[in-house]
Amino acid sequence: MAESKSVNLTKRATYELRQRIIHGGLPGGTRLYEVALSEDLQISRTPVREAMSRLAEEGLLERAPGGGFQVRSFTLRDVTDAIELRGVLEGTAARLAAEQGAEPRALAEIGAILDRLDACFATGTVGAIDFDGYSELNAQFHTRLAELCQSPVILRELERVKSLPFASPSAFVLGSNENARSFHSLVVAQVQHRAMVQAIERREGARAEAIAREHARIARANLESTFVTDAQTPEAMPGIALIVREGRPG
Repeated sequence: MAESKSVNLTKRATYELRQRIIHGGLPGGTRLYEVALSEDLQISRTPVREAMSRLAEEGLLERAPGGGFQVRSFTLRDVTDAIELRGVLEGTAARLAAEQGAEPRALAEIGAILDRLDACFATGTVGAIDFDGYSELNAQFHTRLAELCQSPVILRELERVKSLPFASPSAFVLGSNENARSFHSLVVAQVQHRAMVQAIERREGARAEAIAREHARIARANLESTFVTDAQTPEAMPGIALIVREGRPG
């Protein structure tokens, strides 16, 4: 019972700190003090310490000079590299799934998610896109598609990469504005979703991998567009407060 309570407190502390970091409450370079955080979160020091260690493993924190942790900052290059790595891992997962063969039932369930994603574009007009619904379903799609490879190693590393706010498949869906460019990128992404599933179903491994890797480039393009237009507010995109412009103070 005591162990379960400790685990729950660690999860709560991890969640609270992660949310503050992603949404700009703790900007890059902020030094974290165990005692102060323990008092602020009203959680004992041990779960807070374990939570900081977990967030360091996720890449959101780093060891501070003299000990302890501080919030990491990332350059645009760091972020685009993380997206590229996700594309490589998702591509490998898609290729393995195609080569091994996927269960028809699993493919049907993924197809149902795609149908629900189509409904987010029901009216066919830019201003009527259900971005929140698309984001949630998009995350489900990517998770279920990756699981088809049945490789614990690949899935573990993929989860590690996706834990960074800007590397998750839906990170830049959340940051999209309702304009023609965003509408077009989401439509293209949905076409690629169906193409990936088709390639896996037909056991076309090379094609499935290539589409998955190209698919990640949409997230990169959306990021670069948002970053260049200087939409650096936590509301514009989860995690964007962690991205610093090179040559400027964070």
